[in-house]
This record gives sequence, structure tokens and C-alpha cells, in this order.
Amino acid sequence: MANLINWFEIPAEDINRAVEFYKKILGSDLQQQEMNGIKMAFFPMEGEGVGGSLCQGEGYVPSQNSALLYLNGGEDLSEPLSKVESAGGKIIMEKSKISDEIGFMAVFIDSEGNRMAFHSPK
Repeated sequence: MANLINWFEIPAEDINRAVEFYKKILGSDLQQQEMNGIKMAFFPMEGEGVGGSLCQGEGYVPSQNSALLYLNGGEDLSEPLSKVESAGGKIIMEKSKISDEIGFMAVFIDSEGNRMAFHSPK
């Protein structure tokens, strides 16, 4: 098994607001489409990597009390983290060192009210 996780979905109250938030902090476009009544916006991925999307529709409720999803913060998560608040989110744990081997993490609330995190080696 290459990865335990192979797909993730982040709930959105307003898919357009969520797309703009993640576009600003990640610097990537998200492709939107509707599938089976669910509005979706897909995060870019390479090759056989883990993929995911934002989802707005019945049963998709943003939460600060669910599983914590760590997004790739690139080489240094300081860059995307610095954009969180100006994009409409809130930082709830500043960049913190986990260990020399593991790297760094930070936790934030996205534009929809989801508790999310970044991880990076530096």
C-alpha cells in the first residue's frame, strides 16, 4: 500500500469563497465541476499522489472538531501560512518545530471554518 490516504474532501459552505481562499494560500488553481449534486473544486496533484477536493452539498459540514488534515506547506510552510489571514482564515497555532527529523507544522482555520494544518521540512 503506497499511501493509507488516497483521497480527501474538505467541506465548504461557499465553494467560491473556499476556492479563492485555497487559491490565495497555495498559489494554485482549483478546477471546479458538479458531480451528483455536489459542487467540487479539485486540488492539483502530480502522478499517483494523494488527491482531494473542496465539496459543497448535502452532508458536507465544515468543522473544527474533525480529523486534522495536514497540507503540504512546500519547502517552508511560512510562505502559505503568511497568506492565511489576508485570505480570510485564522492562524490558531503558529509555525512550530516537531523535531529535526520530522520538520514543522502550523494549524489554521480556513475560510469555511475547518481546522487545517500545514507541514514542511523547514
